[in-house]
Formats: sequence, structure tokens, C-alpha cells
Amino acid sequence: MTVAPATTALRARTRPLRYRGPLLDVLPGGAGELSWVRGDEGLVGWGEVARFTGSGPERFAEADRWWRSVVDGLDAGSHDEVRLPGTGAVAFASFTFDGGSPGSVLVVPRVVVGRRGDRTWITEITPADSTADTGGTLPDTAPVRPGGRLRYADGDVPAHRYRSTVAEAVRRLRAGELDKAVLAHDLLAHADAPLDPRFLLRNLAGRYPTCWCFAVDGLIGATPELLLRLHGRTVESRVLAGTMWPSGDGADVAGALAGSAKDRREHAYAVDSLAASLRPLVGELQVPDAPRVLTLPNVSHLASDVRARLDADRPASLLTLLGAVHPTAAVGGTPTPDATALISEIEGLDRGRYAGPVGYVDAEGGGEVGIALRCAELTGRTARLFAGCGIVADSDPDAEVREAAAKMRAVREALEG
Repeated sequence: MTVAPATTALRARTRPLRYRGPLLDVLPGGAGELSWVRGDEGLVGWGEVARFTGSGPERFAEADRWWRSVVDGLDAGSHDEVRLPGTGAVAFASFTFDGGSPGSVLVVPRVVVGRRGDRTWITEITPADSTADTGGTLPDTAPVRPGGRLRYADGDVPAHRYRSTVAEAVRRLRAGELDKAVLAHDLLAHADAPLDPRFLLRNLAGRYPTCWCFAVDGLIGATPELLLRLHGRTVESRVLAGTMWPSGDGADVAGALAGSAKDRREHAYAVDSLAASLRPLVGELQVPDAPRVLTLPNVSHLASDVRARLDADRPASLLTLLGAVHPTAAVGGTPTPDATALISEIEGLDRGRYAGPVGYVDAEGGGEVGIALRCAELTGRTARLFAGCGIVADSDPDAEVREAAAKMRAVREALEG
């Protein structure tokens, strides 16, 4: 566990900003791009004044304690002239799927620009003894650089090995060892020039405006799945599980997905998993009787929007809730302990922060966090892409390979421009 807070107390100053352009357009480039944007709303940030990094099963609790210490130490000169969710001091968050993997982070940015509805703001976070102040103006931005020609190469788990892994999981599922397992594989993309995170972010945002486009510490993606939102005492989640993709023959994908017993069963596992994890922490829990179909340009998912209310006498922060619900059956399996053990045994992949929680936390202990799907980890000229599928006893390995390819297409096309 590595904890590196600011050496002095921090000061957070939020003021209105007269800016109506796309939030992603204000990212200056080369300053540690941070993003949690959906459509015209969300947060972007750059620079860094404090960071938490950690690993292990207690990484959420450790991150929560660290963040509380940062917030409790905010200088008396901090002020918030806007007072909306996402204003004031915030930290962008990205956690590993598995506690044994290093790399879970909270990053407190130097500057944040946010928007909710028709209100836009800028937050500057500095050491309390600093005199730095932009006066609420935006910096000049460097031109966004395309990566140029891409060459693809196998990752740790190429497609043919992924098929074999799925087949082994199906064999075990049919033997009754567990009900569902989620298996992933990866792909490498090598570019001619260093990859600009803003290029990938803008392309994903343009293609998937209903997804949350995120960037934290080099992990860039667009997720359709909201793991948890906590504002005040209200908790919200969007569960996705069960997927189909267009076949090209004009078939009714939404109708077929809604009527698929296999996909509805997979979806039920994911919803039940989330509800069971939340129930001890909330006083009210509302779960839809049946899922709806969420249609994206590359795939369609079964989706359920879950709502809950925190008990007044049992307060919890977003990070505390994350520690209780991650991993859900949507990214792990059912029963979750058996599924994650199977993943560790046969997947052959260190997922890192893929399929882990990603988003932001605020000074009130709330915020928004999705699941890091449809994403790539950028390092210099290389992007590592990920995709995974939920496997049940009647899954077809060839179909699961095609589904993973359809999911990975979102990032491939965005990288290529």
C-alpha cells in the first residue's frame, strides 16, 4: 500500500465558468487527462496535487480513509460558489478488478471543469499555502494527435485461447460447479506515434454519447454500466448482463434479446448479486420486475436500473459501498467467490483495472462510479484492449468469441479514428 497525500493541506475553490463547448475540448494535453463525461455533462480534470495507490482486499476501505483525511484537512480558505454534485474537492478513481493486482488509484487533480444541466464550473485545487490562481480561465490546448497506423498483436489471451477457456468454463458449469463465470481476453494495438488519450476519448464520446467516457491514469474507455451513484442518501445503479449484436440480416435483435432465456438468466444473476450486496446497507431497495433492452451502436444489452436509499442511522460513503458490491455477477459470476476462483485458475489474464470500478468521488462521500468496460490501457505507443463475456451452461464458445470481438470493436474503431 502506497499513500502519498499532499505535503500540506489543500484548498479547493469552485467558481462558475462561462463555457458552453464540449468538456473534453478543454483538456490541455500532456497533463494527465482525467474524465468522467456522459453527453454534455460530467467532469474533466488535469494535473495532480495528491494521489492514493493501493492493492489488496481492503483497498476500498483504505482509499476511503485516505480520502476522508484529505477532505477533513481542506484549508479554511476553500469555497464553493456553485454547490452541485461534483463541485468542490473531487478525486478521480480507478480500482483493479482483483485485489491482488497493483494499481488502484485515487487522483486529486489540480484543475477540474464540470457541468450539470446548464451550469458549468471550474475548481482549482492547490496546496493551501500556494498563491497559484488561474482566475477561472481555461488554458491553451495542444492539438489532438491521432496515433497513425495501428498494428495489432495478440495479448496474454488471444482469441483462440479465449475460445478454449470458454469451453472449459462451460464444461464446469454443466457439471454444476457454479452458475455463471465472466471471462475476458485482451488485444494489443501498436501505433506509429505516442497515443493521445484525448483522441480516443473524443471518438468514444462521439460514437457512444449515452455511455460514461472515462480516463484515469491511462485507462480510457466508454462504459454503459453505472455501478453506483451516491448523491445525498440516494443510491442508483444500472446493471447490464445479457448481450446480442447486430447480425447484418435485419433481424430484430432487441426482440430476440428480450426473449432469450439464456440472456435473461445471466441478467438475473447480475441483478440478484447487486441487490444482495446492497440490501444490508440500505433501508429501501427498488429492483425492476423485468429488464429493458439498451441498444448501442455495436451491441444490445439487457439493463435494469436499481435504486435504494441509505438509512439515516447507517451512513455509508460511495467507497464503502464499492467495497461491499464489487465484484458483481456482471463482471465476476455466480456464486461470486466460486466464479472469481475459476477466473484466477483458467483465464490466464491479469485484468488490472479492466472490469474494476472507475469514476469520481466528492467531498461529501458521494460521486459516480461505473465498471471499466469497453476500454484500453494506454502506455506510450501501445494500447491494451479488453473485452469479456458472461458464460453460462448453455453458452456456445464460438458465439462468445464473436460477442467479445463485437464489444472490442468499440475501442478499435475509436483508436483508428
